[in-house]
Amino acid sequence: MSNRQFTSSGAVHFSTRGEYGVRLMAELARHYGSGPVSLAEVAEHEDLPRPYLEQLVSSLRDAGLVTSTRGARGGYELTRGPGEIRMSDVLRALEGPIVPMICANEDPIHALECGRTAYCNVNVMWVRVREAIVGTLDGLTLADVSRGRPPAHRTAAQAVGATATAGESVQPNKALPVVGAPN
Repeated sequence: MSNRQFTSSGAVHFSTRGEYGVRLMAELARHYGSGPVSLAEVAEHEDLPRPYLEQLVSSLRDAGLVTSTRGARGGYELTRGPGEIRMSDVLRALEGPIVPMICANEDPIHALECGRTAYCNVNVMWVRVREAIVGTLDGLTLADVSRGRPPAHRTAAQAVGATATAGESVQPNKALPVVGAPN
C-alpha cells in the first residue's frame, strides 16, 4: 500500500513525504550544474525539517534520482538534468505506486487483491483515473516544476499578449472579443 492518506472526506491526497520530496527535488533542480547542495541549505530555503529531508533523500538516491557527495562542500545533486526527470518517477520514489484504488494498481498482481476486479463495473473508471494522473505526471518534468509552470502551455499573460496586434497594448482587465459571439 502506498503512503497516501485517505481523509475523512474520502479524498485521496499525496502525503507530506511526496510534498516535501517534490520541494526538495525542485530546489536541487534550481541549483543544477552548480555542484552539491547541502540539506541544511534546502531545509532553510524551503522551511522544511532537515531530519525529514534526510529520510526522503535516501529514497530518491535509491531510485537513482540524486547522488551524494561527502565532505565540507558535500551535499546532494541530481543524477541527470531536470528536463530528463519525470515527476512520475519522483513521486513513485517517494510514495510508491500511484494507485487511486487497489483495483487500479499498476501491478496486476496487486490489483487482484480487490477480489472484484474480474467482474467489477467501476474498475475501468479507477484505471482511467490512474492513467490520467500518471499521464499528467509523465508529461511534467522536474524542470517544469522548478520553473513553476507546465510545459507547452502559455501563461495567461502570454495568451492575452498574443491576441494583441503589433503595437497595440493589452489591458489585463480589458475584455477581449469572443470569436463567433454577437457584439
